[in-house]
Amino acid sequence: MLYKVLIKLYVPEIDEIYEMFIPINKTIGDISFSLCKLINSLSKEYPIKNNARLFNRITGEVYDRNITIRESNIRNGSQLIIF
Repeated sequence: MLYKVLIKLYVPEIDEIYEMFIPINKTIGDISFSLCKLINSLSKEYPIKNNARLFNRITGEVYDRNITIRESNIRNGSQLIIF
């Protein structure tokens, strides 16, 4: 898993937590869109909008959709929230 990082993703709308690997060469916009599709397929309770944003759970930082994971401060063990 050289080109992926392990994150913990909190989804407050459905009160779930997921641990997953995400690729570091994709933009945050692409990753958030893919995560929304994945969450919507796993949970039919409350659909997540496809334009959701990623936030750092600890610092509250909002991630720019146009930078890659490699360019951000997202590393193994990062805790993210999707809104």
